[in-house]
Amino acid sequence: MAADNTSSVIEFILTGLTDQAQLKIPLFFLFLSFYVVTVVGNLGLITLIGLNSHLHIPMYFFLFNLSFIDFSYSTTLTPKMLMGFVSEKNIISYAGCITQFFFFCFFVFSESYILSAMAYDRYVAICKPLVYTVTMSPQVCLLLLLGVYGMGVFGAVAHMGNIMFMTFCGDNLVNHYMCDIIPLLELSCNSSYVNLLVVFIVVTIGIGVPIVTIFISYGFVLSSILHISSTEGRSKAFSTCSSHITVVSLFFGSGAFMYLKPPSILPLDQGKVSSVFYTAVVPMLNPLIYSLRNKDVKVALKKTLSIKIFS
Repeated sequence: MAADNTSSVIEFILTGLTDQAQLKIPLFFLFLSFYVVTVVGNLGLITLIGLNSHLHIPMYFFLFNLSFIDFSYSTTLTPKMLMGFVSEKNIISYAGCITQFFFFCFFVFSESYILSAMAYDRYVAICKPLVYTVTMSPQVCLLLLLGVYGMGVFGAVAHMGNIMFMTFCGDNLVNHYMCDIIPLLELSCNSSYVNLLVVFIVVTIGIGVPIVTIFISYGFVLSSILHISSTEGRSKAFSTCSSHITVVSLFFGSGAFMYLKPPSILPLDQGKVSSVFYTAVVPMLNPLIYSLRNKDVKVALKKTLSIKIFS
C-alpha cells in the first residue's frame, strides 16, 4: 500500500512532547488551558475590533488579522498535541500529516509578514503622520494583506514541494508533537543537503525578510522619537510601539532559535521546547499583550461590556 508515488508510509506516529507518563496528564491540562486562553483571547479581540467602529483603522485591521492567524495556527496544531498526552499512540495519516504541515507553514509565514506590515504601519504613523491616512488607505491595507497571505501560500507551497521529493520507506516515528520539516527530513530515506538548504532558504525568506523590514521600520521610528522634544510625546510614541516590539521579539526569537541553527547545534528535543513557545505560548500571549498594554482596546472592552450589562 502506498500513500503516493514516492512513499510507502501510509501513517506516522508522533512521539509527542514527552515520553514520561507522569508528565502527560499535567501537560495535557496545562496546554488545554493555554488553548482555551488562546481561543477566547483571539476570538474576543476579533469580536471587539469588529464591534467598535473607532478601532476600524489600519493598526487594528492588521491586529484583527494577527488574531485570526494566531487562532488558526494554534487550532491546526494544539488539538493533535493534546491527543498525544491522552492516547497510547498518537497516529496521524500521511495525508493528515501533510495537510497539517501545509496549514502550519501557511499561518506561520502569514504571521511573519503581518508583523512586518504592522511595523510599517507604525513607521508611517510616527514618521509621516501628516500623510498617514493617504499612505495607509484601505486600498493599500488590502494590498499589504494580500501580500501577507501571498507569502503564506509561497512558504507552504515551497516546503510542500520539498517534502514531495522525499521518500519515506520504513520508519514512521516522527520525533515531534506535530508534522514539521526537520523531523520529517530525519525520517526520509533520500533527504540530502539540498533539502536542508531549501529549508534554510525558505525559512530565511519567511523570517529574515520580515525581520529586516521590522528593523528598518523601527530604526526610522526610533530616530523620529528621539527628535521629539517633549517627554510626554516620546513616551506616547514608545507606548504605541511597545506591544508590537514585544510580540515580534517573542515570535521571531523562538522561530529563529528553532530553524536557523544546524541540527548538530540544536538537538531536536530542545527544538521541540522552542516550537512549543511559538506554536502554543505566543498565540496565547499576543491578545493579552495587545489588550493589557493598549488603551484603545481597554476602552473598547469597557464600552462593549457596559453596553452588554446595560442591555
